[in-house]
Amino acid sequence: MPEPVFAQPGAGVRFDWGLAGASELGRVCAVLVVVDVLSFTTSVDVAVGRGMRVHPFPWGAQADDFARRIGAVAAVGRRAVSEERPWSLSPATLRSAPVVPDLVLPSPNGSAISAAASATGLPVLAGCVRNAPAVARWLLSRGYGTSRAPVGVVAAGERWPDGTLRPSVEDLLGGAAVLDGLADAPGGLSVEAAVALSALTGVPDVPAAIRGCASGRELAESGFAEDVEIAVEAGVSDVVPVLDKGVFAAT
Repeated sequence: MPEPVFAQPGAGVRFDWGLAGASELGRVCAVLVVVDVLSFTTSVDVAVGRGMRVHPFPWGAQADDFARRIGAVAAVGRRAVSEERPWSLSPATLRSAPVVPDLVLPSPNGSAISAAASATGLPVLAGCVRNAPAVARWLLSRGYGTSRAPVGVVAAGERWPDGTLRPSVEDLLGGAAVLDGLADAPGGLSVEAAVALSALTGVPDVPAAIRGCASGRELAESGFAEDVEIAVEAGVSDVVPVLDKGVFAAT
């Protein structure tokens, strides 16, 4: 049975947005890369790089109850951080918080998408600006990126007040950074992936673009500029967090 057109058939590397895009690509791809630069996948990169195992969890659900059941700690909102609960969806906080074996990390976008994608049984990678080259190398070294084993890169995006998807500059550029490392994949890029990759050619300074985009400015103006600065450290991490049995850990 031929693949549906929205699955970008025939290409070794594909690109889409949000939970619906992840669902579509998850039906046909061999591996997914979720990109949520500000801040879920950047937080995963930092936490996993420090030796923590990260459990993605939908935003607004009972994260504390889930964490107690599995013997983990649950992250809190950025503004709810305390001496007793120093873990949050903040890369800066996770860089300095005590290391714990297992961290439940809820978020409305990247974490929710990752949690849903884990149900497919596919490998799911957490990609961001920091580890994009390492993620691409990991994929190519394992034979992904062919028409038989396609990669699906999913930009998480943000949310409008009514809950609908808001495509975001930071996730487009983070996805493009992953696609840049996959540009020579044997199966080639889908049109959607090629168009996403072309965003890099019009942005001479990716960190400046992320700082200046709506999401970057929102975080900085809310007092979390350090989170943005950690997120724009391009290519500094060799960590490749892979979701296996519902948990992100280093490979």
